[in-house]
Amino acid sequence: MENLFDINSKTIVITGASGVLAGGLARYLARQGARLALLGRSIDKLAPVLADIKEHSPKSIACVCDVLDKASLENAREEILAKLDSIDVLINAAGGNMAGAVVTPDASFFNLDFDQWKSVMDLNLGGTLLSTLVFAKVFEETKKGTILNFSSMASESAITRVCGYSNAKAGVDNLTRWLSVEFAKKIGEGVRVNAIAPGFFISEQNRTLLCNPDGTFTSRGNSVITKTPFGRFGNADEINGAVHYLISEASKFVTGIVLPVDGGFSAFSGV
Repeated sequence: MENLFDINSKTIVITGASGVLAGGLARYLARQGARLALLGRSIDKLAPVLADIKEHSPKSIACVCDVLDKASLENAREEILAKLDSIDVLINAAGGNMAGAVVTPDASFFNLDFDQWKSVMDLNLGGTLLSTLVFAKVFEETKKGTILNFSSMASESAITRVCGYSNAKAGVDNLTRWLSVEFAKKIGEGVRVNAIAPGFFISEQNRTLLCNPDGTFTSRGNSVITKTPFGRFGNADEINGAVHYLISEASKFVTGIVLPVDGGFSAFSGV
């Protein structure tokens, strides 16, 4: 019986693989039979994820590299091809934020640190672009491959405070659509580019922003919950199904979309 969602034996590269969402996703994909190449800047942070997935995906590997360093990405690509023979999927999950690119309630836009804003743009948008430049060369040769970018609800509308992160993720949305057209027209329909836009999930980066030490929500957390029809934050494993769909044959006529995974946040006007 045909299984459009079968990703068994696919080789999947994940940048930023030690993150909460990306790490959980790696563990899920390994259980589906995929071979994974985990990319990140620290082997110490990648090691626990790799250890967890080895039971289900013994050929999976971890590669230390920087998504803003083309040479290190190219070295990782060659290592992956040498050890795993192929690359079928690139998941661009590397990203993050910096304090200087945030406009806090007691500060002004004019306090924004341009250098840190630029660093946030480089990491989230530049890292997605550079990783695609390196790994999609394989897809150009094979005429097939799937790219899945990590966007954010911060890209779709003006979410206060996170200026640099919002700007960068809006760029990721545009890049996703632009590349989907470019690759379809110049390489063929075998190469697809999509993105997911997670809503609000609790991570180590935003925990203190959204939750008090006693587990209750901060005013910021309450604002998010009020705007989320499901009335809760997302669980990390709730991105897995959306990603699985977009990297499988089940979505082979889907390209250039940014799929919200947000409990209704993007649909709700707040009224």
